[in-house]
Amino acid sequence: MSDTDAAGQENGADIGLTDPGIRILAQFIRDLSFENPRAPDSLRAGTTQPSIDMGVEMNARGRDDGYFEVDLKLSARATRDDGPVFHVELLYGGVFEIAGVPPEELEPVLLVECPRFLFPFARRVIADVTSDGGFPPFLLDPIDFAGVYAARKAQADGAGQVGNA
Repeated sequence: MSDTDAAGQENGADIGLTDPGIRILAQFIRDLSFENPRAPDSLRAGTTQPSIDMGVEMNARGRDDGYFEVDLKLSARATRDDGPVFHVELLYGGVFEIAGVPPEELEPVLLVECPRFLFPFARRVIADVTSDGGFPPFLLDPIDFAGVYAARKAQADGAGQVGNA
């Protein structure tokens, strides 16, 4: 009977050590900026929908305590023909514990999966601040973080090859 118990514990321990996992330990607003430079005139409904320019950046770094900080920077600038409507910039961060991920797969986890966890909360902050600024809530469309990561990686690889030629 003790052989069975020992084997069961070994199997359970092995599963716990090899399964990859992501745990969010903290989330926070690192920086938030909202500008409504033409208020209150910009709050009047215009005849045309504003043009929106979006920006997305992801950054990650290791910490001394073995955890990882991931930052998701989102920016949106709304303009009409007669000038700016609003500009919002959010730097939303999280502290993550990553377990069971091989070192060669860590970068995509930090720059794709972790921002996916942060995005719904950052989206809500932007919707709230634009609403508080007098506009309808600006709801960001879902972001393909894997696509953004792949494009930035390809751009960086291309820049590295050009520099070596």
